[in-house]
Amino acid sequence: MQTSEGQRSATRSSATQSSGSRTSSGREPVGPSREEVRVRRAPQRASYDAASVNAILDSGFVAHVGTVRSGVPFVIPMFYFRRGDELVLHGAAPAGTFRRAVSTEAGTPDGGTTDGGATDGGTTDGGAVSLCVTVTHVDGLVLARSAFHHSINYRSVVVMGEARPITDLAERRTVLDSMVDVLVPGRSRDLRPMTDKEVRGTSVMALPLATASAKVREGPPIDDEEDYDLPIWAGVLPLRTTYGEVVSDERLHGEVRVPEGVAGLVGGQL
Repeated sequence: MQTSEGQRSATRSSATQSSGSRTSSGREPVGPSREEVRVRRAPQRASYDAASVNAILDSGFVAHVGTVRSGVPFVIPMFYFRRGDELVLHGAAPAGTFRRAVSTEAGTPDGGTTDGGATDGGTTDGGAVSLCVTVTHVDGLVLARSAFHHSINYRSVVVMGEARPITDLAERRTVLDSMVDVLVPGRSRDLRPMTDKEVRGTSVMALPLATASAKVREGPPIDDEEDYDLPIWAGVLPLRTTYGEVVSDERLHGEVRVPEGVAGLVGGQL
């Protein structure tokens, strides 16, 4: 049986096979595609190639999505997964970000328009919504010899662009099945099919990964040179997210066993 990490990697890979590498080496040219995502503080920790960005995105499934509504910034957590060179975001149909995108595509934008065809809710012509999406994994506490040099080890990605709503119901249904399989490999095969009402009641948006940057901090603390002689412990306290023991629903009927896809994740690292 595959480990949880291997299972999820295989599922992620299956979901992203439609996108080929952009260069013969499978990496993007070095350097940001737009200045908005250029890393200016500690730029040596930045990467702009697709392989670096994708590896970080494929290690999680919760993103923080930033929009502007009537001049007020909002940031909310959303479930996501990567599909080729797009980031797919999942939410309820009534959610503001999705509602504005769909209403704009239908020709009834939610909010007044501004120059260039964008509404003050962050939508643009064609139903797209301007988003800034961030994903961060905390890998450890970096404990230095002074409070000033304490830090964290992390991996992070910032993506900016115009997200489009997936309005075709057949495509949306396929994407929703893929989302479930990203959480637990093969899970969609164990479930009853989604009803049309459920598919219509769930919104999905696709954000291109053309404008993205990755930033990673790893390694020990970086202290002032004179502090290395101090008798103070310093180092890294690693942090890991792991799968715990399964808690079965009390309303299960009969001898319903834990599926292999679920059981195989227990004890593994996310």
